[in-house]
Amino acid sequence: MALLTHVLACLFGIGSWVAINGMWVELPLVVPEIPEGWYLPSYLTVIIQLANIGPLFITLMHHFKPGALDERPVIYTIVVMGVVATFLLAFLWKHTLVVGGAVHSVALLSLSFLLSVVDCTSSVTFLPFMMRLPPQYLTSYFVGEGLSGLIPALVALVQGVGIVQCKNATANANISMENSTWGSSGELVAHYQQANFSAQVFFLFLSVMMIVCLGAFLMLNHLPAVAKERKCERYLDDATHREKAGVGLSLQNSAPEQKPMLDSSESPLKELRSSFGKGTFSRAQLVFIFVVLAWVNALTNAVLPSVQSYSCLPYGNQAYHLATTMAAVANPVACFIAMFVPNRSLVLMAVLTVTGTGFGAYIMAMAALSPCPLLVHHDMGAALVVITWVVFVLTLSYVKVIIGVILRDEGHSALVWCGAVVQLGSMLGAMSMFPLVSIYELFKSGDPCNTKCPK
Repeated sequence: MALLTHVLACLFGIGSWVAINGMWVELPLVVPEIPEGWYLPSYLTVIIQLANIGPLFITLMHHFKPGALDERPVIYTIVVMGVVATFLLAFLWKHTLVVGGAVHSVALLSLSFLLSVVDCTSSVTFLPFMMRLPPQYLTSYFVGEGLSGLIPALVALVQGVGIVQCKNATANANISMENSTWGSSGELVAHYQQANFSAQVFFLFLSVMMIVCLGAFLMLNHLPAVAKERKCERYLDDATHREKAGVGLSLQNSAPEQKPMLDSSESPLKELRSSFGKGTFSRAQLVFIFVVLAWVNALTNAVLPSVQSYSCLPYGNQAYHLATTMAAVANPVACFIAMFVPNRSLVLMAVLTVTGTGFGAYIMAMAALSPCPLLVHHDMGAALVVITWVVFVLTLSYVKVIIGVILRDEGHSALVWCGAVVQLGSMLGAMSMFPLVSIYELFKSGDPCNTKCPK
């Protein structure tokens, strides 16, 4: 039944970020229908950062009252909230209200905030919950987390989101202003094709995905085969360590903190290199691990996604869709590789981080040069930017899995801090890019049909 547990862990991981990832890929259909227009991505960025109040509360609870908070009720709450919010979003996303003398999509923004709380809080609850399962299932969870970005992207491709055709403005005078960007007579205009199915259907699909996550979580908690997996693992509750130290806590009233039992061959007087987790790593190594974790998540979750359209769209709509889809594929592929080639080397982590950052620098350079980046008139340019995005995501996703496996071995509290640092890195990345993109407008987008670049 190990395969079933792997599948359930993967389905559980899909629910971690599927709602917010789905919101991002659906923007081309949502934006033309709401008063906020293309300011919506900026609003979403701020909303997601405000939602970090959820992870902050969980992290503070674990710090000041260790063992007092059980993740399971919190997970049930946020996943059910995700199911309800995505369902309501399907029917209310177009509804507007007048606030402060201006029309706003209050329902869309409010439900987006709830979904952001769900997804942000999952970082500090889903990972610690995986401590209850044997270590090999953590990689399956990371595969699911990667699929939470891939699946909405693939559905959006089938839906036909953002597909542009260039047509002559004078020959298409009957095209409505809602679907076109008009230029002067004789110019080409960008005409967005009608989607194969509506945004309402897409949001209902996201609700179904959250229901699948809820079902997987229920089975991970109550399925006898999964319970047997937990019992087969030779784990010693952290309360037992405290009891041996004279704390006097009973095993039944302890926190769910779990750590692997020492093999008989290991020395019982093993020197602790720090007070964190099992003391495997020194303080300097822990600082390095968490700095890398924050840096990698800042790049992959905020910095580079905020300029993805600027780096890809100048090479054409096909290059943009290939880059977004293949990059989404690269995430779970990296997790699959980690499943069969596990590695805990800090040296490899550093090499992959530098490599991924180098590819990220190329992406940022192309975005800064938009709308006329290097090789914009050559197929090689499009191929390079797609390959760069794939390698960037592949290398840094593998780094995240390495860190997750390392911290999983350090215990429950280490995974709580892992989730907190993931959110901290993402928040710092978003806060740094928001003024550059939305306020100072350092990145320029060209007209997909009329931008002329020197050859």
